[in-house]
Amino acid sequence: MTAPTTPDEGTWATLRRGVALSPELRAGLPGTLALALASTLGKVAVPVAVQQGLDRGVRAAGGPDLGVIGLVAALAAVLLAVTVASAYLMNYRLYRSTETALAALRTRTFRHVHDLSVLHQQEERRGALVSRVTSDIDQISRFLQYSGVGLVVNAGQVLVATVVMLVYSWQLTILVYLVFLPLALLMPRFQRWQQSAYRRVRASVAVLYGAIAESVVGAPVIRAYGAAERTRTRLNRAVDEYRTSQYRAQSRSVVITTLGEGASGLANALVVVAGVLLGAGVGRALGVGGALSVGELTAFVFLVSLFVQPIQVFTETLSEAQNAVAGWRRVLDILDTRPDVADPGETGRPLPSGPLSVRFADVRFAYPDGPDVLSDVDLTLPAKSRVAVVGETGSGKTTFAKLLTRLMDPTGGRVELSDVPLGEVSFADLRRRVVMVPQDGFLFDSTVGRNVAFVRPDLSDERIAEAFAELGLADWLAALLSGLDTPVGERGEHLSVGERQLVALVRAAVADPDLLILDEATSAVDPATEVRLQRALDAVTRGRTTVTIAHRLSTAETADEVLVFDKGRIVQRGPHATLVAQPGSVYARLHASWLEQTR
Repeated sequence: MTAPTTPDEGTWATLRRGVALSPELRAGLPGTLALALASTLGKVAVPVAVQQGLDRGVRAAGGPDLGVIGLVAALAAVLLAVTVASAYLMNYRLYRSTETALAALRTRTFRHVHDLSVLHQQEERRGALVSRVTSDIDQISRFLQYSGVGLVVNAGQVLVATVVMLVYSWQLTILVYLVFLPLALLMPRFQRWQQSAYRRVRASVAVLYGAIAESVVGAPVIRAYGAAERTRTRLNRAVDEYRTSQYRAQSRSVVITTLGEGASGLANALVVVAGVLLGAGVGRALGVGGALSVGELTAFVFLVSLFVQPIQVFTETLSEAQNAVAGWRRVLDILDTRPDVADPGETGRPLPSGPLSVRFADVRFAYPDGPDVLSDVDLTLPAKSRVAVVGETGSGKTTFAKLLTRLMDPTGGRVELSDVPLGEVSFADLRRRVVMVPQDGFLFDSTVGRNVAFVRPDLSDERIAEAFAELGLADWLAALLSGLDTPVGERGEHLSVGERQLVALVRAAVADPDLLILDEATSAVDPATEVRLQRALDAVTRGRTTVTIAHRLSTAETADEVLVFDKGRIVQRGPHATLVAQPGSVYARLHASWLEQTR
């Protein structure tokens, strides 16, 4: 993997690394540059045609020569047509290659974000991650399509114009370069000046995305607690921060653009004055060259325009380049982040077929810069066993489940499934054999049926309906407005929390895993539905290993074994009847408290 980017990494270094990560940009590049050269030569040919038309046609000895004028005009028209066609084909190829390359970069970045562990994703604001895949890459796209190759084309135009200018008058050419020399010397400083400004712009975009996303997703909570005004204030602050950073960056761009336009105007004025003097023979009198013809001076003025135009474009493009480089640097920062939970891929070991046993060998886990939240977890769970995990909030239950499903890796010790270290199992095999139903029962913005079929797209509606019936949920499904075709809304918001969990449980059942982890999957279900679900779960869990993070201890009562967590350690384990008979124990207190709440 390439070295991580840093704020001090140069513009060209960032661009080189970015292009290296997007090989599609280089596809057909020689042809695109050849077309760019053709369009540039066509532009330079026009001033030459003007000079020839004036000196050999209009000012020909004996009066205007219409034949020469017509020939020059025809050649100029042909060259102009070639220039326009070349420019069109160049831009077409450029747009196609950049869109292909950036689509691949967007996909690569999106997949890498998904490859990062849950822990790493939690450290980044979701809005910031979204902005890397959307806004930052959009900025790169705009730069490449409108400015990237344009910089190369304009550099070529400057070079060709310079050569032709030297042919006409080396004195005026030196004069033009002297005018732009101070700007060229100041440009590296301007570049660094803008880099810092546009880094702040891209960072403020991420903050703005995060504030908007939270205010939309959290709208019900905001209304419930009357926090609309505070939310608006926070959002306005993010908008103002973005506006201020953008204003600062654009202000710096205006300074550079104004200097470029000033230098361009000065160059044109000095060329006209000096050219007239040369044309009057002053140059020969001073020993700095001969006189210029009217056609040559006119052509030179055209050439100065061709020379100046790329300089002006460059000063305007510099701000776009710095914005794009800042975005590219943020994308590279994500791609450079090594997943702390790595997929062994094709080199991974397969899990044995059938129900899976579980082994935790001296496992501990701590969040970065924090104390251990799990310590000295050493246990073996036989295949086909049904295990309940209980404990107070923050005791380590959910962390245990995340380590078991390898959403995170332990900071010490080893987790094994059927004697295979979890880190050696490919994600494809692991996700197929091990399924976790989280607390929130997340649903996608689709229908009930499509959410169930998410894990198996080949399932027919008949088989999905059978799955609901097998779990004792046929009557609930029938009561929905459109049955399996009932829309669930974004994040399942058209359904209640308990209904979302019902759909999530059916989805887990049709996945047919060999190890099923239920993270308080029935915590938001009403008691009547819980009883019905418990009967269904008895059938679903039969014959496979099941680990249930139990909020309601009715689950623990039917489990083969109960693991009791307290302050990150397993303090008790055994059947419900054995544990509840131990007066004063953690489990006995939890069970008594639960019974009190259910009365």
